[in-house]
Amino acid sequence: MTNPALASTPVQRLLSLDVLRGITIAFMIMVNNNGGSGSWGFMNHAAWNGLTPTDLVFPTFVFVVGASIIFAFDARLARGATRASVVWHTVRRAGILFLLGVVVNGFPFFKLDHLRIYGVLQRIAFCYLAVGLFYLWDKRVWTKMAAIGALLAGYWILLRWVPVPGAGTPGRGIPFLDPDRNLVAWLDRQIFPYHLYEDWTTHNLRDPEGLLSNLPAAATALIGLLAGLWLRSGRAAKAKTVGLAVGAAACLASGYLWSLCFPLNKKMWTSSYVLVAAGWSLVLLTVVYWAVEQKGWRKGWTWVWLVFGSNAIVAYMVSELLPSALDSITVHAGGPARSLREVLAAPIFAHIPNPGWAAFAYSVSFTAVCFVPVWALYRKKIFVKV
Repeated sequence: MTNPALASTPVQRLLSLDVLRGITIAFMIMVNNNGGSGSWGFMNHAAWNGLTPTDLVFPTFVFVVGASIIFAFDARLARGATRASVVWHTVRRAGILFLLGVVVNGFPFFKLDHLRIYGVLQRIAFCYLAVGLFYLWDKRVWTKMAAIGALLAGYWILLRWVPVPGAGTPGRGIPFLDPDRNLVAWLDRQIFPYHLYEDWTTHNLRDPEGLLSNLPAAATALIGLLAGLWLRSGRAAKAKTVGLAVGAAACLASGYLWSLCFPLNKKMWTSSYVLVAAGWSLVLLTVVYWAVEQKGWRKGWTWVWLVFGSNAIVAYMVSELLPSALDSITVHAGGPARSLREVLAAPIFAHIPNPGWAAFAYSVSFTAVCFVPVWALYRKKIFVKV
């Protein structure tokens, strides 16, 4: 059943969503290349339970993926594409994203015996595929809300009440959300031993983008989908801004309340974390939508974010492959061997006395380098679609 408010609204790109995508990918590049051990605390992920601004970047991108599905899919259908062709396009795109993620993990040497299978692009691929197919099958709002509730409550039940084989029941035999003795880590070690993110030399660690935690990540994308449905409706811009703000407040309040018994944890992608991260994503979307769509402030400040957002996957791939390539080249220059990245960075950033500012300067500079290829593509109106 089609929502009549959606049917009466022309399908078009939403500039504020493109701006938010660009902001998110730029900050993702910054925090992934934060300058190392001297970087400020907020430029690093929380060690385990807890939350830093860095922990909000990835879920915001997943949120934007969910919101973008509405506009991308409806546009293809409006141009005459069949549902079957959109399904095939969705499956194909998810497959390419997954493979690109594996390339990022293995580049440049591709050591297959310890090649990491999970990753950022792999999680995006899963969320895009699951939520995209769900939207094509059923466009009703209440089914998405029910799915979010089921995913978040179900994940909490699995982590809180299901015994971890060989360890015990969380909260009784073992601590709740123990870093190594939890159901997510246990399952990943059974499926991909020696192929996980954190220390593949042992069986006893984990992966922050593990298989089971894809379930709450899909809820993140579904919340983004609901935001996209709201923005796609025929309501006035002011009403949409208010609705986004109300949604942000609801997510933040419920997430922080739930975190009292189900801690915020990005590496486990806990249900409380989903709600809090989505709340902050909605806060940012509210501000950007108010500025761009309601107030009409579209020139000047939006340009850099539109450049990043127009080829977000290209920017991400450059940011991941370039450091790996530079680190793989060893330079001997009258002293101990160093990577080419160290040789290039040292003359510039080693002279900044404050380690926090030195790391931040490196992070900003590296992001500027990644901006160059996407800017060249933007100038030529080339938008790479996987």
